[in-house]
Amino acid sequence: MTGGLDGRVVAVTGGASGIGAACVDALAADGAKVYVLDVTTTGEPWSLRADVTDPASVARAVDHIVNAEGRVDGLVASAGVRGPDRGAEELDVADFDAVLDVNLRGVFVTCQAFARPMLAAGRGAIVAIGSMSGNHIINTPMRIAGYHAAKGGVRALVRALATEWGPRGVRVNQLSPGYVATPLSDADPEHHDAWRDATVLGRLGTPEEIAAGVRFLLGDGAAFCCGAELLMDGGYVLR
Repeated sequence: MTGGLDGRVVAVTGGASGIGAACVDALAADGAKVYVLDVTTTGEPWSLRADVTDPASVARAVDHIVNAEGRVDGLVASAGVRGPDRGAEELDVADFDAVLDVNLRGVFVTCQAFARPMLAAGRGAIVAIGSMSGNHIINTPMRIAGYHAAKGGVRALVRALATEWGPRGVRVNQLSPGYVATPLSDADPEHHDAWRDATVLGRLGTPEEIAAGVRFLLGDGAAFCCGAELLMDGGYVLR
């Protein structure tokens, strides 16, 4: 079904690739006016440069959208990195900080900036992309403590923001994917067979499937979802 987001103005961070790009396509197909925020741009008017580690950069993108459209109705906070596969005792603190800077602090920076015009209008919807690696599993054999810490933090952050902003008309929810075929998971091709075997449905997810979940959480069908986590992992955590 299409058209559920007709006319709504939505921004997607990390929208140039992977899950973010799939969200852009799905939301546009559903009638939304979608702005793609990423560190690279295409030159199109809907493609904006925004670095989630830089609050001023994100604020400029928000101002651009609000000036062009008069409002912003939705946000998908999808920008993320994995970080190095390295034992915690050997991990450089700078590498740990870099992952949290994008995956946790960046989510806060983005949500804060976009929530301001939404709160002023008394309406809006935000979806943060988390991970089953936040509170449900520990990825093995990879050693990515910073990634786990950041995604666990996103879950707590979403609950806090939902509690603060829900009464003021802005819903904040989270979608937590399992193993999905994206450039991020392609960094570990040697683990794909094991991931498939451990997933109840016997395969990796697709970015398009995750985007369908995001589309639901942004839309009116999820109007009673507040601080919720939609886990889409093909049954991985059941085993």
